[in-house]
Amino acid sequence: MTEELTPLATVKPKQAGGANQLLIDLGPILIFVVAFNVLQRIEATKDNAVYIATGIFIAAVLTAIAYCKMKSGKIPPVLIVTGIIVVAFGGLTLALRDPTFIQVKPTFTYGFYVAAILFSLAIRQNVWKLLFGHTFNLPDKIWTILALRWCAFFVFQALLNEYIRLTQDFDFWLNSRPLIVFPLTIAFAALNTPIVLKHHREESEPSTATPPH
Repeated sequence: MTEELTPLATVKPKQAGGANQLLIDLGPILIFVVAFNVLQRIEATKDNAVYIATGIFIAAVLTAIAYCKMKSGKIPPVLIVTGIIVVAFGGLTLALRDPTFIQVKPTFTYGFYVAAILFSLAIRQNVWKLLFGHTFNLPDKIWTILALRWCAFFVFQALLNEYIRLTQDFDFWLNSRPLIVFPLTIAFAALNTPIVLKHHREESEPSTATPPH
């Protein structure tokens, strides 16, 4: 999920690559943070640091997408959604010269995930299972519990992002991503790891869930 992280990337009993996925998720936003902090300290780029860094951020996300395509032949649905949102909000930031758009991007992203989870549960097609069913083999009840837990966490993250955005300057907001948001997400994923490992079944069972497109 780029800066939102792939929630189950740290534990993958069916396949290796959790660390690689974390790099893909974390890489673009870390590049964004580093680029901004470096550019802001250079007199020639200081005034436009946020916009140059935003352009680098967009390029980094598109590079991550291209890497996934070349590496595995397919692009994770979550990364596709992230790419579209980053390009859209990053593009608005550059076009309108307003960093507010890139700041509200996480809030919009979290809101999108919350809506997707709740809608999928309402129509009995758990999006959490659709996204991560290839990695874990869990009972439907556990998939529902995980989906609702992450839904609540995304609501919390959206509110946190808005609080920081509205009460702090851009520097603090951006640097809070790796210093506050990432650790919280990883900690929450770790808290959910026991239930995943406890209920994961090695033998796959037939599923009636519609595969992701």
